[in-house]
Amino acid sequence: MIPYGRQEITQADIDAVVRVLQSDFLTQGPMVPRFEECMAKHVGAGHALAVNSATSALHIACLALGLGSGDWLWTTPVTFVASANCGLYCGARVDFVDIDPRTYNLCPIKLAARLERAEQEGTLPKVLVAVHLCGQPCDMQAIHALARQYDFRVIEDASHAVGGKYQGEFIGSGRYSDITVFSFHPVKIITTAEGGMALTNNAELAKRMNLLRSHGITRDPELMTHSPDGPWYYQQVELGFNYRMTELQAALGVSQMERLDQFVARRHQLAERYDQLLADVPVVTPWQHADAYSGLHLYVVRLQLSEIPATHRAVFESLRAQGIGVNLHYIPVHMQPYYQRMGFGAGDFPEAERYYAEAISLPMYSGLTHEQQDQVVNALVRAVGEAQ
Repeated sequence: MIPYGRQEITQADIDAVVRVLQSDFLTQGPMVPRFEECMAKHVGAGHALAVNSATSALHIACLALGLGSGDWLWTTPVTFVASANCGLYCGARVDFVDIDPRTYNLCPIKLAARLERAEQEGTLPKVLVAVHLCGQPCDMQAIHALARQYDFRVIEDASHAVGGKYQGEFIGSGRYSDITVFSFHPVKIITTAEGGMALTNNAELAKRMNLLRSHGITRDPELMTHSPDGPWYYQQVELGFNYRMTELQAALGVSQMERLDQFVARRHQLAERYDQLLADVPVVTPWQHADAYSGLHLYVVRLQLSEIPATHRAVFESLRAQGIGVNLHYIPVHMQPYYQRMGFGAGDFPEAERYYAEAISLPMYSGLTHEQQDQVVNALVRAVGEAQ
């Protein structure tokens, strides 16, 4: 089976983890700060905080921005559920903005229209989570302008986009957002096995997220209510969580960072080759915005169902039967039973639902060979041509 994504682990990665295993620190040692410094320097951010998952990073980002009961968080329906759930964790209410039919990201035109109505209704969001689906950045300049106009805060969910760029700057630089979140899950562009990171240029937000990721505990006398009782002293000053990253994960991350640009460049080579191989196949290949240099975590095609005899499900099942481990990213969040119990339903976000009815994620990872890619394309050609 050719998977839709997989990690690349080298001997250098293994050696980096083994060195930590043989060291004095498995947690709370020097490697996590080193990984944070490495990533912050790479993307041009002021502060980076490593955590145990991107979901954790989203949670503490929302809390640091003051999201709470009675507030609204808006995001796209085409994302993993964590992009919306992070608002619910904080006691906020969640709503969605439909996608752009070309980028599959949250549409800034639809966002502007929704914000105008929400202002009249008194339901403006406090936080917007802009998801860079497949690695392609949202139109962050437009979103930033709307954030200033309507006074909401912006989190970039760049779980798919580490190593990508927007307007020539690395995603994570924070030019148009308050906080950026990365994921290092094994199928992502670089991996720490599990793990995530929150990046910001705001020192106060960084300080708050640092507290929240480790039980709300501090050893910094400036954050305490009184002078320390002694060198052993610490205080819990917030209700935080155990969201820390281990030294093992951070060591793997530092090692993987050395190949980040190489990984993304290879994904672009594969995407260009897919584009060529699929030029005459009845599918819509990914469109790339001129301002974007995608991280290309995913290569999503949309079936032109009116031009093929097979159904969406039949094509998907045929590919799996032929040994191609395709996937579908994502089932729109508003169509999940949990969210439908909140009142969302079919027809609420038609572009997202059309996308879901046609999308298939083809294998995309730096270790994918041309021979495997040919196998994927040949299997897709057979699948779309099979009458049902």
